[in-house]
Amino acid sequence: MGRVTERRRVIRIRGGVEAGARADTLVAEEPLEIRLNGRPLAITMRTPGDDFALAAGFLVSEGVLAAASDVRNIVYCAGAKDDGTNTYNVVDVQLAPGVEVPDITLERNVYTTSSCGLCGKASLDAVRTTARFPIADAPPVGLTPALLSGLPDRLRAAQKVFDRTGGLHAAALFSEDGELLDVREDVGRHNAVDKLIGRALREGLLPLSRAVLLVSGRASFELAQKAVMAGIPVLAAVSAPSSLAVELAAETGLTLVGFLRGPDMNVYAGEHRIALEAAASTSRG
Repeated sequence: MGRVTERRRVIRIRGGVEAGARADTLVAEEPLEIRLNGRPLAITMRTPGDDFALAAGFLVSEGVLAAASDVRNIVYCAGAKDDGTNTYNVVDVQLAPGVEVPDITLERNVYTTSSCGLCGKASLDAVRTTARFPIADAPPVGLTPALLSGLPDRLRAAQKVFDRTGGLHAAALFSEDGELLDVREDVGRHNAVDKLIGRALREGLLPLSRAVLLVSGRASFELAQKAVMAGIPVLAAVSAPSSLAVELAAETGLTLVGFLRGPDMNVYAGEHRIALEAAASTSRG
């Protein structure tokens, strides 16, 4: 099976002058083909590890899976290469009897392979019609700016592979009280989220209706979609959201926080879950 990191020789240049050669630790990146009942569905470039969870989480995001009982088995495909060897880069998800198999077309395969999703209104319509877990946190999750401001540092402290490579994205689930529930790293931010959601599915924890999802980097439509499909009420990112992510959040009731950096942040949608008045009174004091 592929390793999480690899060592490669590099030439160091410091101040414009060669400073010698050394071995550098790099994050591994390998393709993962996801098959559904033996048929190719998607290919994603990922950091090896938690592949079964990644595949399961991806299928939650696509509206195929909603519970652990929907899955009969997940296996690496034996003889994935022509010579019969197993590359551990092909995963087959076998659905349980009675679970509907989606129509797998070339067009759909191209979209999922590129990890860009459908565009514009078609994307919003697709999420609206396939979401299994409407965001229904009753009573609503309540978060203070002070609690949110501390989450990025806690995520960073949990990134073990990032410390060795500096080349990984991360995603984490927190409770509404700020407890770190799970964290995953991957060369692709969307893969890290799929690994989180897939692990939750396999442990019978969906929907994640009292959880906060924090991602490194920006909040794209795809990440907002994954949060909505898992029933997560709050998505926070350390960088900017996209316009379509904000539109999806506003339509579905997702709380979307961007530019979460220390005590500063922007709330783009779902502000009813953030204790804004408490933050204002604190600043006046």
